[in-house]
Amino acid sequence: MFDPAAPYVRSLRHVTLDDVPSVGGKNASLGEMIRALEGKGVAVPDGFAVTADAFRATLEQAGLAESIYQALDRLDPSNVRELARVGRRIRDQVRAAPLPAAVADEVRRAYGALSAQYAEDATDVAVRSSATAEDLPTASFAGQHETFLNVRGVAALDAAIRSCFASLFTDRAIAYRTQLGFRHRDVALSVGVQKMVRSDLASGGVIFTLDTETGFRDVVLVTGAWGLAETVVQGRVRPDEFWVHKPTLRAGFQSIIRRERGNKATKLVYAEGGTKALREVRVRAEDRLRLILSDDEVLQLARWAVLIEEHYSARAGHPLPMDIEWAKDGRLGQLHIVQARPETAHAQATRPVIALYRLRERGRVLASGKSVGAKIATGRARVIHSPAQLPQFHQGEVLVAPMTDPDWEPILRKAAAVVTDEGGRTCHAAIVARELGTPAVVGTGTGTETVRTGDEVTVSCAEGDDGKVYAGRLGFEREEIDPSTLPEPPVPLMLNVGNPENAFHLAQLPSAGVGLARIEFIVSSWIGIHPMALLHPERLEDATTLAQIRRRTGGYDSPAEFFVDRLAAGVGQIAAAFYPRPVVVRFSDFKTNEYAGLLGGAVFEPTEANPMIGFRGASRYYDARYCEAFALECAAIRRVRETMGLRNVKVMIPFCRTVEEGRRVLAELERNGLSRGRGGGVEVYMMAEIPNNVILAEEFSDLFDGFSIGSNDLTQLTLGIDRDSELLAPLFDERDPGVKLLIQALVKSAHHKERKVGICGQAPSDYPDFAEFLVTIGIDSISLNPDSLAAVARRLASEHGAPTGGGVRAGALVVAR
Repeated sequence: MFDPAAPYVRSLRHVTLDDVPSVGGKNASLGEMIRALEGKGVAVPDGFAVTADAFRATLEQAGLAESIYQALDRLDPSNVRELARVGRRIRDQVRAAPLPAAVADEVRRAYGALSAQYAEDATDVAVRSSATAEDLPTASFAGQHETFLNVRGVAALDAAIRSCFASLFTDRAIAYRTQLGFRHRDVALSVGVQKMVRSDLASGGVIFTLDTETGFRDVVLVTGAWGLAETVVQGRVRPDEFWVHKPTLRAGFQSIIRRERGNKATKLVYAEGGTKALREVRVRAEDRLRLILSDDEVLQLARWAVLIEEHYSARAGHPLPMDIEWAKDGRLGQLHIVQARPETAHAQATRPVIALYRLRERGRVLASGKSVGAKIATGRARVIHSPAQLPQFHQGEVLVAPMTDPDWEPILRKAAAVVTDEGGRTCHAAIVARELGTPAVVGTGTGTETVRTGDEVTVSCAEGDDGKVYAGRLGFEREEIDPSTLPEPPVPLMLNVGNPENAFHLAQLPSAGVGLARIEFIVSSWIGIHPMALLHPERLEDATTLAQIRRRTGGYDSPAEFFVDRLAAGVGQIAAAFYPRPVVVRFSDFKTNEYAGLLGGAVFEPTEANPMIGFRGASRYYDARYCEAFALECAAIRRVRETMGLRNVKVMIPFCRTVEEGRRVLAELERNGLSRGRGGGVEVYMMAEIPNNVILAEEFSDLFDGFSIGSNDLTQLTLGIDRDSELLAPLFDERDPGVKLLIQALVKSAHHKERKVGICGQAPSDYPDFAEFLVTIGIDSISLNPDSLAAVARRLASEHGAPTGGGVRAGALVVAR
């Protein structure tokens, strides 16, 4: 039994967040979760805390306290060599100092009680450092202090506790405290002793209750790998990733909007026998292809994460996103939460300023991996393979390394950007880079080989999930938008969103929703395979193509499921980002030559002299040559709306030539489970890009819920100009009087039938007078490229007398170009 009055050891069950001065941030958080959330189903392994008083008593008994703090007060942490020398000497002294008899006795009794609780003579425990200035919203101290896993027996526990005490004086912790203005003598160290979860037999990882790259608050990001979670935390593997949408999760939907499979090349497991507690082993090839968690397990972890966030936010009195570690017991199949602390990178954001970075040029790609932070930076590269090389690093260089650990933090603070071979979004390098506001590309695999010391490079994390390292210093632009300063325009302004990976970032702009999300972008970038090749691989004769398809679709129940899952993930990410604002998704509008360029596509596509006005858009959906593939597109939309619960998704039909064709497409949608109708059915819009769409606008209005003007195609077919022709480019102008008359006629006819009309594309962005024309004819919405939103909002507001500072109002529908 634990003695609640004991000064040196406290049961986690007797600890709350109010006890940080005594047991440190990590232990206080564990006790808080056990006391407040265990009754709500959140499973946290039991344990005890060795208090900060035990740490102080150990230093005092050994006569070390005054000499340690005097040495630290004299130390300049920017002198890396002196920092290493002083830190090493202090750590050696602390590790050698025996625990006072009273401390050792309380630890022995507490460990015996914990072992008896789990019916073991000497149970396996995790021994974690827990500093009294740790896991704060302003300072995470992530990875600054030591953790020891699979510790068994009183002697091993005693040594681990003393090593934890010593880790208060790691080089990185000394430098971090100095950087943040903490006095060394004001920070003490407690130690948490917690029953191990046998995740070495299953999996473990990290959860964030926001999107780590953008700070978007409406998702939970679950990451993990096989074995103990240390490989994820330390960036030794690229983990599996799962995004869960909070609002629809709360509404009871299976709202996993995206799954990304990592490489999971190695795992950390118990070392049975010998002197080492743990060993790292290779993961079997078939296990690398498997996701580490079932959907039900991901959703359970996400629900727990939301409960934890809600509880800590209520305690703090303001929203508090969380950084959580989880583990799955491979013997019992149970999930556990083993740590939780406030997330620091986005917690301090106060001004709602959104920065948009754009490369003005492109260069040769030297390396690519996962992007961290939506920024761009340039600098001279320095490749560092070991801590011994750290003194060579200079301020403003780009750090290129196999991976980083907390010992590297003094130079991470000097880096213009970071590039690593290993790691995922929750690895050490990624966490520190976010906290510092430094762009990082992690998990490149080959960065230390393809980038050389002295190379001038550009590190771009502004192009979506894939971060790139380019040769040379490339020009780029940075624009800051403060949404609170934007005026309210006279019509709703929406966004064209092509890349789902940018959706969480763009959703923070004050738009009325998404006017155009193109399925073909997701197919080309996230799938890359012709859907008919997935449905009919027997028609493919090229062995190399078949092998590539098998490799890409490995781990899925079928090639068709690969297509549906990836397309649903892309659409789902956009829809979740803007939820509950409307998101209009246009079904695929590849031309035959573009479809033929997809893997396996040449077998299924005819050769056309003019694909621009050929077998494209609506004509494909009911045709025997493509209708099976269209069924996959419909299945993905159903999954987004019905399984994920993202009912804000509406669909749009492109290039619908005749009224009869419109009827046939609607019948095909019905056949594939997408019934049109406002009473629970999906709203179906139609692209207006053919003169016949305008001439018969009232007839088309009887079939569709609204129109979206595709100004490029409408101009092409009105003026008889191939929009891809360089020879005729000077004649191509959406502002031609004939085009404007057609647009005005469409708006009039559609409004007569109580249908809305929107437009999107470059014309309103490039030509202010065209945007103003659209407002004067009563357009219901304008959808723009994201980098045009602020300028168009200000222009329209100034011309039409709208108030400033009101934001971009929500409403209406969308469009396309």
